[in-house]
Amino acid sequence: MGNRFENLQRAVDSVFEKIGSIVKISSVYETPAMGFEGDPFLNCAVWIQTDFKPSKILKVALEIEKSLGRERNTSKTYTSRPIDIDIIFIDDLVIKTEKLTVPHSEMEKRKFVLQPLAELNSGFIHPISQKNIIKLLAETEDKSILEKQSKWLNNPMRDFNVSQYNYIAIEGNIGAGKTSLATKIANDFNAKLILERFKDNPFLPKFYEDAARYAFPLEMSFLADRYQQLVDDITQFDLFKDSVIADYDVNKSLIFASITLPEEEYSLYKKLFQVMHKDLPKPDKYIYLYQNTERLLENIKNRGRKYEQSIEASYLQKLNAGYLEFIKNQHSENIKIIDISEMDFLKNRADYLNILKQIIS
Repeated sequence: MGNRFENLQRAVDSVFEKIGSIVKISSVYETPAMGFEGDPFLNCAVWIQTDFKPSKILKVALEIEKSLGRERNTSKTYTSRPIDIDIIFIDDLVIKTEKLTVPHSEMEKRKFVLQPLAELNSGFIHPISQKNIIKLLAETEDKSILEKQSKWLNNPMRDFNVSQYNYIAIEGNIGAGKTSLATKIANDFNAKLILERFKDNPFLPKFYEDAARYAFPLEMSFLADRYQQLVDDITQFDLFKDSVIADYDVNKSLIFASITLPEEEYSLYKKLFQVMHKDLPKPDKYIYLYQNTERLLENIKNRGRKYEQSIEASYLQKLNAGYLEFIKNQHSENIKIIDISEMDFLKNRADYLNILKQIIS
C-alpha cells in the first residue's frame, strides 16, 4: 500500500542497517495480488550476508515491517500491506519451528518469488527438493504475468564502498580487533584479505616468557615473513577481488622493534627494514583502531591465547605511544585514527557502519 517503490527501498535500507550487507538486489516486478482481490504488488528479492542467527533475522525483519507501518492481523486471510518481508532461504538450512519455516513453504508456488530469485542465483539448490531455482521456475503452476519495472532499487552498500581504495591497512594495538574488522570488511566488499601469520611464529610464545632473549629473533622473523607475505599477496593481481585489505601495515615491524630491541640492535634492524621494504606499495588508506588499555586487556583475556596472558598494561601503552608517534610523523591525508573504545562492531551493526563511514570520509 502507499508508495510501493519507496516502501521497498526503505525496507532494503533497513535490512542493510539492521541485519547485514546486501550482496545483490533483483529487478522489481509488478504482480497481481495473490489470494484476494486487491491492487497489484511490487516484489523483489534481496540476497544478504549476515552474522545473525535465524531467530534474530526473523525478529529484526518483523521489527522493520512494524516500523514501516505493517500491522499484522490475527486472521489467516491475505490483505494489502505497506511491506511484507519473507525469509525464503538461509544457506542450505532446513528449519521448522512455531515461528519460522525455512525454506519458505509456499515459495515453489509463487512466480513472483522464483523469478527474482533466479536473477540473484539461478543455480541455488532448494535443500529439500534438490532442484535449482531455474527448474522450480519452469515447473511452477503459477502462471501469473510479471511486469518488470524499469526503475531499480538502490543498494545502500554503495554509500559505504571501501573498494574505492585499492589497498587498506587496518592497524591497532594487541587486542584492538583489527583482524576481526579486516575480515568483516573483506567479506562484505569482496576484498583480498591479508592476515598476519603470527600463529606460525615459533618465537612469539618464547618472547612473552623472556623478552630480552627472544626480542631480536622474533622481530627478524616477523620482518622476513611480513615482507614475503606482502610481496606475494599485494603485488600479485587477483582478477576476482576488488581490492586488498590487511590487518597490519609493514611499518608495524619498526614500531614493535623500537620498543622491544635495545638501541644497537634496533639500529641494525632499521637498516635491514629500509632495504627490504623500500619498494613495497603503501596503503591507500591507513586505519588505526584506538582502544583504551582496559578494553585491550579484557579482549586479550577473552580470546584466551595462553602466551598473551602475561602482557602488561605498560607494554600496551608503549605500543600505543609508538603507533601515535609514527602516525604523527607521517604527512599523509590517508591516515585515520578511529576511537573504538565505546564500540562493539561485531555485535552492534550501527558501530560497524559508523566505522565504515569514517574510513571513507
